Amino acid sequence: MASPTDTSATAYAVYDRTTSRWGRLTMLLGLLFSYAGPVYLVLFSGLEIPLSDMLTAFLAVAAVFAILAVVEPITYYPVLGPAAMYQAFMIGNIANKLLPSAIVAQAAIGAKPGTRRAELAAVMAICGAAVVHIFSLLLFVGILGTWLVSVVPEPVVEVARLYIFPAIIGAVIVQLAAYVKQPRILLIALAVGAVVQLLLVPVLGTTFRNFATAVVVLATMVLAWVLRDRKAEHAAPGDESLP
Repeated sequence: MASPTDTSATAYAVYDRTTSRWGRLTMLLGLLFSYAGPVYLVLFSGLEIPLSDMLTAFLAVAAVFAILAVVEPITYYPVLGPAAMYQAFMIGNIANKLLPSAIVAQAAIGAKPGTRRAELAAVMAICGAAVVHIFSLLLFVGILGTWLVSVVPEPVVEVARLYIFPAIIGAVIVQLAAYVKQPRILLIALAVGAVVQLLLVPVLGTTFRNFATAVVVLATMVLAWVLRDRKAEHAAPGDESLP
């Protein structure tokens, strides 16, 4: 008779294969639909957009987002896991909505990053965040949007536009640091970020600014590995099983 641990491991393996299969198919369908609009405009709308303009626009966007396409999956995967990664990149707003939701859910049940419980918690948290987001959009934007903006004082709107994104990201960073509990890596990340933002970006200019995020992430990863606590590695517990 199979033990509960074996049963949970088998069930999780089936779950992992299923989410990977349907996740890939869903992402491919999303990619095709995202290209449908631009392809229609270029081929059938009569706009006659020159090929040189399209290439220029493509390269301008790719120069920024090609780096993020590499950095973001590496950054988010340890917290979200494979199944939640498919959800996150299909839904969007990962850093300021989905990632904080996953961290809060994992912290609430005491799930360690990279474990099965943490991955399942991230999936459920993203589902909840998406439902709340859709309901909020329907109510506060679709129904009350125009009225709500009209009654909010203009100075409040201006302050919100200026500070709301840094406030959200700052809260996410603090929450993630408290959740992971790795002070050495936190200090390395803060030091690398300060050096890049305060020293390298002003000196090297706009061109380097486009790659600053990638430089910070990669440098932090390398330094965190080189300067890691090797004694703690040998004492680290193994992967926790599902309840």
